[in-house]
Amino acid sequence: MNELIEFISNNLQITYILILATFVGIEVIKSIPAVLHTPLMSGANALSGVVIVGAILVMLNADPKDYISLALGFVAVVLGVVNVVGGFAVTDRMLQMFKKKK
Repeated sequence: MNELIEFISNNLQITYILILATFVGIEVIKSIPAVLHTPLMSGANALSGVVIVGAILVMLNADPKDYISLALGFVAVVLGVVNVVGGFAVTDRMLQMFKKKK
């Protein structure tokens, strides 16, 4: 736990940027019209796929004793997979709404 606190205190500026980017992202996403949701979701799925590959590569090159890097890489892989699967499910559901009913 001390390593995490030390990491955050050493990278305080990056932590502030991450928090600010989270709030800005939430505000931007809330203002997107429903018509643009499907194309943006497919782009987000592609970016999440890149995050998954990048996190796996970081984990492969990390020191086996560096538990913070391995844990953050694992969390990135899990969240990226959840985002991709959820994005595909939401996109499929939205596309079903535009199909002609029989």
